[in-house]
Amino acid sequence: MVLLQLDPFLNELTSMFEHTTEKGSVWVTLKRSSLKSKVQMNKMPSGGETEYRCLIRATDGKKTISTSVGAKDHQRFQASYATILKAHMTALKKRERKDKKKAAENDKKEGVAKNPKRA
Repeated sequence: MVLLQLDPFLNELTSMFEHTTEKGSVWVTLKRSSLKSKVQMNKMPSGGETEYRCLIRATDGKKTISTSVGAKDHQRFQASYATILKAHMTALKKRERKDKKKAAENDKKEGVAKNPKRA
């Protein structure tokens, strides 16, 4: 596993999505982390404040990358991450939105056409 800076991580994530366009998957995991081992955490005084960061890992089954995002950078990272996801989620089907009034009118017309005795 490779711990990258934010921009190289986003570039690698983009390339992972591009390589798995036709076949495959990309798993992204986010979790809270202090980036310290359990031994180091146990040695710290109990009253001490620990700064938690967000640890992000991405894998396509063959390659695993990770990065750590602090509180200062999370807004910028979130915006970039959302842009990447929107760009590579082309396989999802968009639903057509119907106006509620038009849908109700169409349903009434179809109901009358199906049951001419009620008209």
